[in-house]
Amino acid sequence: MTNTTVTDEVLKTDVLGRVHTPKARREALLEEFERSGVSGQKFAALVGVNYQTFASWVQKRRKARGHYPLAGKKPVARVPEALRLVEAVIASESIKEAGGSGVALCLQLPGGARVEVHDARQAVLAAELLRALAVRSC
Repeated sequence: MTNTTVTDEVLKTDVLGRVHTPKARREALLEEFERSGVSGQKFAALVGVNYQTFASWVQKRRKARGHYPLAGKKPVARVPEALRLVEAVIASESIKEAGGSGVALCLQLPGGARVEVHDARQAVLAAELLRALAVRSC
């Protein structure tokens, strides 16, 4: 990282004691930060600026440059198909097919495949199948 030049300049403060950094100085610091490769928190400490203040400068600059294409809009969280939640319904046919001894869990997979789970051992196998399908779909 190169050294930033410090000029003898009087910086204005407000009634709360916060230092007002001139726009030219802010821009110079942001340019230096982009070239430095140092984390924002470390850079702010090196130049003597409050980290939250520095982070807001960086964010405003990125927003002005169009680095946030969804500015003002909430991004929709996309859930991978393998992790999507679905409605589970216990059908009376499933109970009859299970021999009336208990409830069967029926998994409808994408593509029309269907898996029925009747006991704990089958549940373990079904879980392994779902994990394998999730890995292949990625």
